[in-house]
Amino acid sequence: MRFMHTMIRIRDLDRSIEFYTKQLGMQVLKQNNYPSGEFTLAFLGYGTEKDNTVIELTHNWDDREYEHGNAFGHLAIGVDDIKTTVENMRQTGVEITREPGPMKFGGNVSIAFIKDPDGYTIELIEE
Repeated sequence: MRFMHTMIRIRDLDRSIEFYTKQLGMQVLKQNNYPSGEFTLAFLGYGTEKDNTVIELTHNWDDREYEHGNAFGHLAIGVDDIKTTVENMRQTGVEITREPGPMKFGGNVSIAFIKDPDGYTIELIEE
């Protein structure tokens, strides 16, 4: 067994693909339209799903609204230089919800939190 992907529902496919590719450096691995179901699936990541865990963006073609609920936490992305990464994102308008700094309640790992275009939380972890 292995962990293949995490799916999130998004409202604007182009805007989300731009965010995940330009802000987080992912690549579009595959994208398929399903006209009979009126949705598109786009898989993005840092390598193929065969060798990496990726994100599946699901775009339903109608105008439905989504609720994130209170059980989902966040996606986590490792970065080399968290302060520079966050500052570069800030300059392009990315919403920063927690500035870079040590993890609260102990630990010497530096983290920050941002929001994607649909409001999903992404934790940045300095590696």
